[in-house]
Amino acid sequence: MTRRAGCGAETGRTVRIRKGSDTVNTVALLGTGIMGSGMGRNLLRAGLGLRVWNRTRDKAEPLAAEGAVVVDTPAEAVAGADVVLTMLTDGAAVAHAMAAAVPGLRAGQVWAQMSTVGVVALDELAGFAREHGLVFVDAPVQGTRQPAEAGTLVVLASGPADPRLDPVFDAVGAKTLWAGAEAGAATRLKLTTVGYAITLTAAVGEALALAEGLGVDPGLFAQALTGGPMDNPYLQAKMKAVLERDFAPSFTVYGAEKDTALIAEAADGAGVAVDLARATGARMRRAAAGGHAEEDMAAAYYAGFETVPVGTAS
Repeated sequence: MTRRAGCGAETGRTVRIRKGSDTVNTVALLGTGIMGSGMGRNLLRAGLGLRVWNRTRDKAEPLAAEGAVVVDTPAEAVAGADVVLTMLTDGAAVAHAMAAAVPGLRAGQVWAQMSTVGVVALDELAGFAREHGLVFVDAPVQGTRQPAEAGTLVVLASGPADPRLDPVFDAVGAKTLWAGAEAGAATRLKLTTVGYAITLTAAVGEALALAEGLGVDPGLFAQALTGGPMDNPYLQAKMKAVLERDFAPSFTVYGAEKDTALIAEAADGAGVAVDLARATGARMRRAAAGGHAEEDMAAAYYAGFETVPVGTAS
């Protein structure tokens, strides 16, 4: 196995190592939703033993056919595991799952908290880890459903660079970017990157809604930007989703609204005005109220209209 050059926790370092490890026998994955299911498949493809738990067991069952052991409780999942991963909706869900896992935890296990939970909840989870003697690594991921399925996420990590995480991060991501040795540094980085993505998505939807409201062919808007200095792959992907009304979720309206609240919470603590994030959160809430909460966040396009059309992802 190829080792990291230098200190893995050095700020700004990126690492890429070969799959497979003789230091990890079992990984426990708590959460097999849009992101967790793709990550679980890549852990199995990397030859890692995997036990999975999800609040709704049906969402975990497909991984059984690929070699995962599906269990009924978090405690069963983490018992004897070398590495524990959490990929759940929010800080409250992570805290609830880890509290339920206590009977199976043992001091010295490494816990990579990979959900986006915000700075306040992250501090509370780090305290739980200290209380139970866990090696705690703050490791939210950059990317949505497609990178999770392809194993090309960017892992944003901070905390101790425990070698047991090398094959795990290598299996789920294209690279690992260490933000620092302090747990919480990665979460702060994630809030900046996800804020950019969410507000950019809202801007695309708002522009297309404005075009439609003004009687402009949205296809002409697309042609005007394509190939120019404002063009980029992300614009093309979200514009295509809106124009084709294909809102199959990569990252949901609900998740985006939740993250804008976490961004605002962190910004308040830092004394920073995040006007765009707050406005985007309001758009996401309007889209959710119109029945689009579980669709891709590109469905915030509908928030541009006085009456939000009710729809479902195709």
